[in-house]
Amino acid sequence: MHALDWHLVNSDLIEALPSRLLRDRVRANADARALAQAPWLLRRKRDGRFLATTGNGRFTALVPQLAREPGLADILAALSAPHERAGRPFELPLDGLLAHLHSLGLDESYGDAVGLPLVAEPARLEFAGHDRYRRPLWLLDPAARAWRRMRAAAQAEDIALEAISGYRSHAYQLGIFERKLARGLTLPQILAVNAAPGFSEHHGGCAIDIGTPGQPPAEESFEATPAFAWLHRRAGDFGFRMSYPRGNPHGIVYEPWHWRWHGVRGAHDT
Repeated sequence: MHALDWHLVNSDLIEALPSRLLRDRVRANADARALAQAPWLLRRKRDGRFLATTGNGRFTALVPQLAREPGLADILAALSAPHERAGRPFELPLDGLLAHLHSLGLDESYGDAVGLPLVAEPARLEFAGHDRYRRPLWLLDPAARAWRRMRAAAQAEDIALEAISGYRSHAYQLGIFERKLARGLTLPQILAVNAAPGFSEHHGGCAIDIGTPGQPPAEESFEATPAFAWLHRRAGDFGFRMSYPRGNPHGIVYEPWHWRWHGVRGAHDT
């Protein structure tokens, strides 16, 4: 595979991923054959539905009535556009996000109330390995390199760090809200545990939820592990900081597992 093909190519509603990374996650034989024959898989961001494969002169629909899929033209245009290097400041416009917020009865004032900025999605993200669940982990290029070095440094000291999750899209976050609303939860109930679409650090490709084997994901008990002690001592050497300590000004619960790459002054990754 060409090096660039290890990147996620982004658009507002659909993303394109290297098909070889998803082959072990399909069950239908026809889908598996399509993934084996084309380099790119198109996936709907809101619910993760596989839509089509494309590349090498092939285009195979994996859903009926694909031509009616919103956003299809945008992702095909993104795939054919000149490929900027992942990690450069190319971001998707926020117009679609504002429409999503309005559909929930929210607007930018939500960010003012909680002290969080809107976070644009990158146009490209880099494959940074796999998470605990063997899903591809996507981060901005410099954050991906910093994560790999930090994990290797921890391993050299017999500390195992696992990624629980990395990049998450606006559309996926909106899908979480829609599914919870459909189950009867109110918007205030959802906002108590989920940031509104567009306000999560995960959208920008620099945040990672980190765990360690044998520990439940995203639980305060992570604080008592050797992995957390190592991160508290060494993460700053690699440009990572814990985003939501106790008493943080955003009203977000204490999250010892959530770390964001900010860069290291004077280092190669800045």
